[in-house]
Amino acid sequence: MIKKIGAKIFANYIHQKNQKWIKNPLSAQQKTFDYLIQKAKSTDFGIDHKFHQIKNYQDFQSLVPIRDYEGHRAYVDKMLEGASSVLWPGKPLYYAKTSGTTSGAKYIPLTKESMPTHITAARDALLNYIHETGKTDFVNGKQIFLQGSPTLNKKNGNIIGRLSGIVAHYVPKYLQKNRMPSWETNCIEDWETKVDAIVGETLAENMSLIAGIPSWVQMYFEKLIELTGKPVGKTFPNFSLFVYGGVNYEPYRPMFEKLIGRRVDSVELFPASEGFFAYQDQQSDKGLLLLLNNEIFYEFVKADEFGEQNPKRYTLGAVELGVNYVLILSTSAGLWAYNIGDTVRFVSLNPFRLVVTGRIKHFISAFGEHVIGKEVESAMQQACQKSQVQVKEFTVAPQIAPKEGLPYHQWFVEFESLPQNMEEFTQKLDQAMQEQNVYYEDLLKGSVLRTLVVSAVADGGFQKYMKSIGKLGGQNKVPRLSNDRKIADQLPLK
Repeated sequence: MIKKIGAKIFANYIHQKNQKWIKNPLSAQQKTFDYLIQKAKSTDFGIDHKFHQIKNYQDFQSLVPIRDYEGHRAYVDKMLEGASSVLWPGKPLYYAKTSGTTSGAKYIPLTKESMPTHITAARDALLNYIHETGKTDFVNGKQIFLQGSPTLNKKNGNIIGRLSGIVAHYVPKYLQKNRMPSWETNCIEDWETKVDAIVGETLAENMSLIAGIPSWVQMYFEKLIELTGKPVGKTFPNFSLFVYGGVNYEPYRPMFEKLIGRRVDSVELFPASEGFFAYQDQQSDKGLLLLLNNEIFYEFVKADEFGEQNPKRYTLGAVELGVNYVLILSTSAGLWAYNIGDTVRFVSLNPFRLVVTGRIKHFISAFGEHVIGKEVESAMQQACQKSQVQVKEFTVAPQIAPKEGLPYHQWFVEFESLPQNMEEFTQKLDQAMQEQNVYYEDLLKGSVLRTLVVSAVADGGFQKYMKSIGKLGGQNKVPRLSNDRKIADQLPLK
């Protein structure tokens, strides 16, 4: 009881504190911008880009071009070799190692200033849920975060690990007693072995909060059911909150409700190695509150203009509802006008709430249609609801050179159980896709493409694929769609 009362008091305090930047978003961003520029004036990057001349955002825009990791690589390599004050004053505390789709391994710096923002944002997401709903039951139960190994490596004096593993070292003391799995289990590298160990450790526990990327939590749930023969909600009667990030939960929701046996509240997070950007602050609204107190200055570029020579850059005060933007960041980790690769769309401007629409590199535009992740996810969700079908995982790729007939989009779907009428399901999916993307509709009407094709993936096919490329579990995700067939041609079909 004391813990619940304490959680409510703390949640109310943090809520009131956060109102300052929520109600004054543009001044919060200006304050962040001024702080970042001032701090980094004497760094190598600051000197190279004449930070001492920057008096306003227009100066910054003209002096600091948009870059991705490749554009920062020379600076990061210099830091990895031991240099100090390169992108940010001093040396980073850690480097979060991620596997880039085009850059190979990426080493994202985490500094003394940026590291706490990851912890604070995750904490505030849970406290916001308590403040909004008044629900505190989960604080007394056990909490599990399915994540990468917290084992850290040293290289040239630099501490390197996965972000989720690094964050595991910062779990507040008041949570450590309730947190699962054990340190030893969390350090297991092989994902299948790790999930088996987690099942063994948690089976008899009072689990109340479960967090992780949906596809890997699903694997954990399926193993629990395999062992107990009953829904997860029966095994864990006090399980009341699912926290997730990394992918859209909606295509998974019907499957999860079946695995759990009931509906549970959920909170979506938008974290990355480069920063913690947003969290769901309302149960009734899937939009994510953009965090403006996290030492991140945001810029936005319209996704359909991103390929141009010098695309127009917008600050928060100039964004519009319903436009697909590429997210650009400058942070206290020393990333400057950094293209993280994510695309977002604002659903509210007061406060600023957004939804993640996909990855700028993950799209299909083999014929100029520029289909994005959000569109295929929405189409799949609609088709599943209309057909009462449940899917475990899916990805989409173009087939530009079929053996016969017109080209088409091929949807690779791992079903919980196959639709009773595959042709009818395919028609509903194609119709939903036309409603999502007018260019796709035009290509069908103009007989450039034929209607999409659904190919059923063998049971466990996506897990086998991810394992084959060394990306089973942790923070790894199956791309929703791609403009080539690198993934498509490796998936085992039924």
